Amino acid sequence: MNEPRKLRRSMNDRKVGGVCAGLAKFFSIDPTVMRVGFAVFTVFTLFTGIILYLVLWMVIPSESYQDTL
Repeated sequence: MNEPRKLRRSMNDRKVGGVCAGLAKFFSIDPTVMRVGFAVFTVFTLFTGIILYLVLWMVIPSESYQDTL
């Protein structure tokens, strides 16, 4: 039986905090698309995206070494 997907911040494909890479892995899309989307969201919402990113960085747990195997 398939194991359920877990939302985790990426430790391998991170640029800042691993939030966008973790979300991209969870939704099965390219991390670059998620990063660009987050940047566009940030610009068009008067930098609300930065606050959202920081909140997600604090809330989403980091993946451990066992999660990467």
